Amino acid sequence: MVNSLRMSIIENKHKNNYVIYDADFFDNPTDISFEVKTWAARSAIIGFAEGRGTTFFVEYQGRELVLRHYKRGGKIAEYIDDNYFWLGLSFTRAWREFKLLDTMCKCSLPVPRPVAAQVTKEGLFYKADLITQRIRHTQLLLAALKENTLEQGHWVAMGSMVRRFHDKNIHHVDLNVKNILLDEGGRFYLIDFDKCSQRKMTGYWKQASINRLKRSLEKSCRLDSSIVFNEDNWTWFLQGYAS
Repeated sequence: MVNSLRMSIIENKHKNNYVIYDADFFDNPTDISFEVKTWAARSAIIGFAEGRGTTFFVEYQGRELVLRHYKRGGKIAEYIDDNYFWLGLSFTRAWREFKLLDTMCKCSLPVPRPVAAQVTKEGLFYKADLITQRIRHTQLLLAALKENTLEQGHWVAMGSMVRRFHDKNIHHVDLNVKNILLDEGGRFYLIDFDKCSQRKMTGYWKQASINRLKRSLEKSCRLDSSIVFNEDNWTWFLQGYAS
């Protein structure tokens, strides 16, 4: 299992550098590094994925980790690469995502386990990094759609999975085919919780999130003619969500 209820969260500060980590995962805090070159020197880099910047997969004591540096997206990325305005540690993207993942793990939700995060304050701005445990033997929902291997049970299971998050008032702001993983056993997971939150109240956002996923599925069909997505698939998804 990726999730673990047993987590000993430690927070350290040295000058303008803040680090939070799971002491149950890292026996020795000196093993923690957010530098790609450090993992390369250990011959521990085992892969990478391109997206908003490069995400690296590294190995640590037989376990696979995901190392992500926070990068800007959209138009602003043309002017600001990886700096964010400092409003306090608790408002930084890395701190918020780590804490939210920790909360979700304790609720046994299917998400990556957070193991470390770093925030470095530089004047009025900060930079940030996050390390999570990699969910092994999975593929993106987008890849599964391209293979056309999803059956009715998969769609029902996916809908049920999304409902579990909504029942805990977890709002994933970017629910799409690239933020859902499927493992070899037919289990679904959610990833990338940057800017996401646990809402205090239910509301319109749940339906908006579901609508966003449907638009993502429909867009995938338009961009790739090999992908099949139809009303039956969506009906099965909604059946799972309602169950």
